Amino acid sequence: MLAVMRDKDLYATILGIRSPWRVVTVDLSAQSEEVCVTIEAEPGVRFDCPTCGKPCSRYDSRRRSWRHLDTCQFKTLLVADVPRVECPEHGVVQAHVPWAEPGSGLTALMEALIIDWLKEAGIQAVARQLRLSWDQIDGVMQRAVARGLKRRAFGPLARVCIDETSFQKRHEYVTIVTDPATSSVVYVADGRNGAALEGFWHSLAPEQLAAIEVVAMDMSQAYIRSTLDHVPDAKSKIAFDRFHVARAINDAVNTVRKQEHRALSAEHYPILKGTRSVWLTNPENHNETQDTLFRFLKDLGLKVARAFAIKETARGLWNYKTRGWALRGWKQWISWAMRSRLEPMKKAARMVRDHLWGILNAVVLKATNAISESVNAKVQWIKYTACGFRNRERFRNAIYFHCGDLDLYPATLRATHTTS
Repeated sequence: MLAVMRDKDLYATILGIRSPWRVVTVDLSAQSEEVCVTIEAEPGVRFDCPTCGKPCSRYDSRRRSWRHLDTCQFKTLLVADVPRVECPEHGVVQAHVPWAEPGSGLTALMEALIIDWLKEAGIQAVARQLRLSWDQIDGVMQRAVARGLKRRAFGPLARVCIDETSFQKRHEYVTIVTDPATSSVVYVADGRNGAALEGFWHSLAPEQLAAIEVVAMDMSQAYIRSTLDHVPDAKSKIAFDRFHVARAINDAVNTVRKQEHRALSAEHYPILKGTRSVWLTNPENHNETQDTLFRFLKDLGLKVARAFAIKETARGLWNYKTRGWALRGWKQWISWAMRSRLEPMKKAARMVRDHLWGILNAVVLKATNAISESVNAKVQWIKYTACGFRNRERFRNAIYFHCGDLDLYPATLRATHTTS
């Protein structure tokens, strides 16, 4: 009898069971390796309506069970007859229990453990380790994200970064908006068009839109138009990311290399074979082999060497501090590239010329979209651990879960858990 009382007191303590609830039995089955803890409500107690919070009379009760943290290696289940109350305003509804979230078949402590595991591994791996189903683990993630998004309140956003990332291989994308001050994702939407960005702008109050100082993005016309339509004075705030500009110029250099390599190979002089990394790697990052080959090739009068010199000059133009000097430097670079007689470099120069206003904003405001590239790398890890996503909503929620800096934990445990 004393051992039974101790078991009841133990589980009442670790579960935080207090009046009007009490632990009545603790049953252990060695054969099934399960511990079943039965909880009941004290008779005559009135429960509150979960919607309006008014005390209501009992209507009936329904038996429910919840999976709890394992007791050593034994699976632990909580069982209780949960009262339903009759509310004059909301009708017959089920009362809340203090150890679990509404609609969950897991205790709050179990959900917190699963959330911690999900930060380190994919759904299937967590389900296997905790002896739960894939749907149960996925349900925890979906509820956690829903809680986090409901609790989240935007403060002032001085800078935002906009980028897209692939959902699946068939050119399907999602738009991701990141706050560089916190490195957290604040918005995810399907597609990479202007409509995908509309929801984010509409979620902000007029004073929040006015407080935005920088919008870093690639040179997507859809993103540009949407931002110009919603952000006051957006023409002076849109900054085209250095990474995307450099990538376009690097692609032009590589195209020159490929064209020249084909021409030289046709003359049985394949001197550019295997030199791609030499021209696309910054000189200070060359290894010994690349450096030796570069020093040999750069003085041979190759077209790719001229393209490389144009590329390297563009790198230095991001260091200007004033708009006037930056404008002069970029215009000189555009003129040089247009006179180079290298069509890929001329195409890159025309791209820079058409977007020079946003490039100058990026130079003067020292704006970068690097945080979006970091988030994108994490999103690729999320896709890898999940072995891909077939459902867009689950993909969006996984991004929010891992990158949204949300308060994910059940309400009863928020005082003892920090946000992710």
